[in-house]
Amino acid sequence: MQLTFHGAAGTVTGSRYVLEKNGATIMVDSGLFQGLKKLRLLNWEKPAFDPRLVDHLLLTHTHIDHSGYLPRLVREGFQGPVHCTPATEELAQLLLMDSAKIQEEDAAFANKKGFSKHRPAQPLYTSRDAEAALKLFRPAPYDKWVKLKGRGKNRNTGIRARFHNSGHILGASFVELRVPDGGGETTILFSGDVGRTAVPLHTDPMPRPDCDLLVVESTYGNRTHNDLPVIDQIREPFARTFARGGVVLIPAFAVGRSQLVTLVLRELMNNGELPEVPIHIDSPMAVDATLIYSRHLYDCNLDGDLVQDGRSRLFPRQVHFVRTVSESKELNGLSGPRVIISASGMMTGGRVLHHLGQRLPDPKNLVLLAGYQAAGTRGRALLQGAKSLKMHGRQVPVRAEFSQIHGLSSHADSDELMAWITSAATLPRTVVVTHGEPDAAAALAERIGTETGVRCVVPELGDTLEVPG
Repeated sequence: MQLTFHGAAGTVTGSRYVLEKNGATIMVDSGLFQGLKKLRLLNWEKPAFDPRLVDHLLLTHTHIDHSGYLPRLVREGFQGPVHCTPATEELAQLLLMDSAKIQEEDAAFANKKGFSKHRPAQPLYTSRDAEAALKLFRPAPYDKWVKLKGRGKNRNTGIRARFHNSGHILGASFVELRVPDGGGETTILFSGDVGRTAVPLHTDPMPRPDCDLLVVESTYGNRTHNDLPVIDQIREPFARTFARGGVVLIPAFAVGRSQLVTLVLRELMNNGELPEVPIHIDSPMAVDATLIYSRHLYDCNLDGDLVQDGRSRLFPRQVHFVRTVSESKELNGLSGPRVIISASGMMTGGRVLHHLGQRLPDPKNLVLLAGYQAAGTRGRALLQGAKSLKMHGRQVPVRAEFSQIHGLSSHADSDELMAWITSAATLPRTVVVTHGEPDAAAALAERIGTETGVRCVVPELGDTLEVPG
């Protein structure tokens, strides 16, 4: 049995794992590489495996670094099925179509402005590719076993999988895969992204099942989150910005982060700690994601107190949902105080770039980074003291105040990861540490080895691990 790491090895994006056993090929996640240009270029390379031979894809959740390569995979010959939770399927319809639209729009804009080195610039994939991918989805509820049959003579592989609630975002899961092993089974667990404990919006991750091999993410493998409550972190900078008539611009992931930010603002405004100012959610995807969240308010993945007296408590008053391009452009002419929440969270694309171009040069404004910023992204450049950011072929000066808040991250930190890893009755024989930048992955692997004595492996891109069984 072989497990090959075609992504999220040596980097925090591009999760793509391929397991081959009993004549079956199982892929876990199909994410886009993001951040540094050398990583983004990997999305354009021919896959090192044949997508036509992949029998099943198991999708842990819909964040683009886990799902965003799927339309390209289909273009390269993958024919499904794609297994995931029902909420993940709903969100995928939204995120993959939006991702395809961004790919198409960015290519069209590059061609119009002439700043691409390619003539003409082409999208990585199209809306048609995304639509083809969505037809392959086969949702399954949490904790239900799914039989993964092979092709040809080896259809009855005996391999089965099920999804467990990982917190993180709506529908997110870690995947338990059981593979026949002589008279028994080898259990492999893929963590996906492990959510935090005791935070608003999402429930805590379920305890880890017993397994022989654990593949665990390490996004925050070398750090712990700030214990200062989010409300205490944003109260003063928001009040200061509002007092000077500025605009708070929050680049936020459309799924999970946008809903969490508005939940926190609701509490501050309802308590009178911040004035009630207009809040614009300028992301059709975030608007639609919120509607999907509303349909799943009673799911085990969401906090029970999101519904009070039969009504959702996600939003404060004066929330405006912005869908159209013309509505988005109108925001450029509006003065503060107000809040604009727009995707993407690491400022790699989407409408937030246009808002940055408008708001970043004005010192009255505040740009609030509300999550992890991968190497090579504009968010990371801000944190590293960049004096300007390149957007749409031009340099935009950084004069606005900017800040990063901690605690809104949907990723477990080092302590929370260790608590989850050790939450099962037994320890795995081997832990493979992935989905982290090199320092984070190495630090978590060292900590696991020191505190548990379990053998740890930190693979590089393209490495293959021989799994006993």
